[in-house]
Amino acid sequence: MKTKAVRLYGELDMRFEEFELPELGADEVLIRVVTDSLCASTYKAVKQGTKHKRVPPDIAERPIIIGHELCGDIVAVGDNIKDKWREGQKIVIQPALKLESGYDPGYSYQYVGGSATYCVVPSIVMERGCLIPYEGDNYFGGSLVESLGCVLRGYKGFYHTDYSNYVRTDGAKKGGKLAILGGAGPMGIGAVELAFGYAGVSQVVVTDLSQERLDYAAAKCSPETATKHGCKLTYLNTSNVEDPVKLLKEISDGGFDDVFVMVPVPALFTMAEEICREDGCVNFFAGPAVHNMQGSLNLYRIHYDGIHVVGTAGSIPEDTVDTIRLIEQEKVDVGAIVSHILGLRAVPDAILAMEKPGGAKKVCYTGIDIPMVAVDDLEALGKDNELYRELGKIVKKNGGLWCAEAEKYLLENGPKI
Repeated sequence: MKTKAVRLYGELDMRFEEFELPELGADEVLIRVVTDSLCASTYKAVKQGTKHKRVPPDIAERPIIIGHELCGDIVAVGDNIKDKWREGQKIVIQPALKLESGYDPGYSYQYVGGSATYCVVPSIVMERGCLIPYEGDNYFGGSLVESLGCVLRGYKGFYHTDYSNYVRTDGAKKGGKLAILGGAGPMGIGAVELAFGYAGVSQVVVTDLSQERLDYAAAKCSPETATKHGCKLTYLNTSNVEDPVKLLKEISDGGFDDVFVMVPVPALFTMAEEICREDGCVNFFAGPAVHNMQGSLNLYRIHYDGIHVVGTAGSIPEDTVDTIRLIEQEKVDVGAIVSHILGLRAVPDAILAMEKPGGAKKVCYTGIDIPMVAVDDLEALGKDNELYRELGKIVKKNGGLWCAEAEKYLLENGPKI
């Protein structure tokens, strides 16, 4: 059968195309992709082309489908695995296969990726346990599982030590204080949602240099909501603060137990150590685009105060399953992370626009043909467009957040690709 997809042929060379998929193998699954959330990691792959570690060297002749945060339905199942999977089953893909080659869906394969209407899932995905059932009442939440799963893995990466017996406890400190530096972007908002929906911390401080981004984050994930979960949430613009370390230590009454660094800036890494209290843990979560980024720490504090540093990248199937459970149990509101919706044709421009990021997660509805639209703009755009007018009404009724009802209306009434 034919699919429509955005394929990568080289550096910054993305093409929206229609082409024939190969015949389904006995150990493969054919899926209809409904949603794919755009990720900055895709922008890195598009910008670097074959220089990217996950992108094969022959994409000029064998282009790959981009996009790795997908959710959809199984359309057909190969003969050898009909006892494991069924047609109509809603699924997500955990894209981190952890292969020696480094190859993953959305970066490395010709026929599987999120920026497509249909794709063929190769047997290796099932063998690695990376095709995972999803029972949420929407598709966009399934597409956000991968990015939230990475943040969840970040929380699991924190650890603390009881120095009276050197017993180590994994995870952010329960009832502790958490700082999210450079945290008003999509991953930071996800970290805030998980702070009280999963980690159970008592205080969260989110810093950023952009008041616009902070205002957006506060509107989508408010201090009032955090209070209902027993957590004190503060958004702080440090751009004009003379001594941010001093202020952060004052706000936290002496320092933080756990600190996320969400932007790959060495100065933030140093600040993270400085605002830690004893046994504090820093997660350098942001992925540098260069291989030789250097940062400094106070080694005295590492030795005497037990300050420690971790770095987490990506997630594993366990995190995907755990994230799905959190979404299904409504422990996190995935609508808070969605800032834009778009159709498949709009993907190339949306990816290139990530050079100057804005908003939070952009969710592509692959079977729909619309430009990229901000969720916050739907009501205004509705003055001249019936589709946007109805979507705006639904979103407004849901506190300004994208939701399952809005998605259902879009899928039923949006122009088809």
